[in-house]
Amino acid sequence: MNSGTILLLFVFIYFVGLLVISYFTSRNSDNQSFFIGNKKSKWWLVAFGMIGTSLSGVTFISVPGTVGKMTGSEYIYGGFEYYMMVIGFFIGYFIVAAILLPLYYKMNLTSIYTYLGKRFNVEAHKIGSIFFIISRAIGATARLYLVVNVLQIFLLEGLGVPFWVTSLVLLLMVLLYTFEGGVKTIVITDTLQTSFMIISLVACIAYILSNLNLSFGEAYTILEQKNYTHFINFDPNSKTFFLKTILGGIFITIAMTGLDQEMMQKNISVDNLKNSKKNMLTFAGTLLFVNLAFLFLGGLLYLFALQHAAEYGTITSDTVTNIFGFKDASGNIKNIMGDDLFPALSLQGYFPMAISIIFIIGLISALFPSADGALTAVTSSYCVDLLNINEDKTKTEKEKKHIRMKVHLTFTVVFFILIMIFKALNDKSIVYLIMEIAGYTYGPLLGLFAFGIFTRFKISTKHSILVVTLLAPVITYLINLAVTTYTDYRIGVELIVLNGLLTFIGLWLVKDKQHLRVV
Repeated sequence: MNSGTILLLFVFIYFVGLLVISYFTSRNSDNQSFFIGNKKSKWWLVAFGMIGTSLSGVTFISVPGTVGKMTGSEYIYGGFEYYMMVIGFFIGYFIVAAILLPLYYKMNLTSIYTYLGKRFNVEAHKIGSIFFIISRAIGATARLYLVVNVLQIFLLEGLGVPFWVTSLVLLLMVLLYTFEGGVKTIVITDTLQTSFMIISLVACIAYILSNLNLSFGEAYTILEQKNYTHFINFDPNSKTFFLKTILGGIFITIAMTGLDQEMMQKNISVDNLKNSKKNMLTFAGTLLFVNLAFLFLGGLLYLFALQHAAEYGTITSDTVTNIFGFKDASGNIKNIMGDDLFPALSLQGYFPMAISIIFIIGLISALFPSADGALTAVTSSYCVDLLNINEDKTKTEKEKKHIRMKVHLTFTVVFFILIMIFKALNDKSIVYLIMEIAGYTYGPLLGLFAFGIFTRFKISTKHSILVVTLLAPVITYLINLAVTTYTDYRIGVELIVLNGLLTFIGLWLVKDKQHLRVV
């Protein structure tokens, strides 16, 4: 039995385990089990499981790859600059716990976009849900593409399996174990998957330290000497300037967690507000350490590769491209810098089989929480916000469940199509691509919620909210294009702040004169 077959066997065993969990957790489940777990989830289970959902394949593969990635600026490598965004995430979680969670629990929401309907009108409710569905579908499938592509290139391509088959099979796996139980199931499965992801992280760090015969302190000293550990980018024109990275991280968390049905449906599945806050803050603190560990792993991966004859180089065509990797028989460097580094070392014979198995399990554990939560959340939002299924008194529970299952299946097809689009685009810097997409799609949600919470104005002019939320991303894009073309400044993750601010200003311009008591 070859190594590829052995690794696939472990993937199959892992999936069977998820199906067993799904069977037991989905018994006697109904629509409320699917949407919010009957509000009986344990806060500590949700907190631990959310680590896996938040990290995903992006953190598992892309974040380590950024450490030794050449930036083309005064900072030779990306280093630990990503950690400034993590600090922003941490601050953002406190804001979500202090402002948004109390609001959601006070209103006893199944979908958080119901708030927009009660605060403004049905139009705002629908727009909020649609922006979420677009945002989460694109973000989740970008993350899925990253992991599926790794499995394809390093494992399945050699077995003659087409990319579309790999994508379809993995999505059908997710569909099978979330079809009945929804949130009630994924609270448990995400906890299991987070455990495997962290075990994989720790095991890989331990193996590389042992292989290089280094202690933790010695390894960090060498990383410092190679300029792999700088945290702060002081160049204000750079996309990763530390102040705007922290600011962007704060607002990305508020939008992508606090205003995101996937993340919030798990939080509001906890029995009360106090425990939900406890969940959020525990989760936030844990992420500080886990992300730092992934960056440290990234540095170790580059050290390991350099120790085993990898080297930096350049490719010159119309532009000069920096590369990093091992030379082939003809003396050309095969580039593995960035997203391909961890998979290449794990699955191309540089690590022993035991570590390869642990990597595959960790990778699959990073894939499934991104897919299962997103698929469940977009289904929930579509059913609750757009079809108004909870308020429909003309249909029986059985009929509602049948509708929900059809929607769930339809979104599985949509996810498959989006993965194929990402494959066609073939972008190698997926971690920052996702953040940029989030800036355009979550910005209107940020502006809508901010206007609703911090002002007391009504907006009753028909379609005015729709016009504002469509124009804001377009104007944001034009501003970004103009700034990039005519100045040295580069807009980074603060894009979401600009978009949200433009949405807020637009809503202010179309507001009614009379005030409204805030819900």
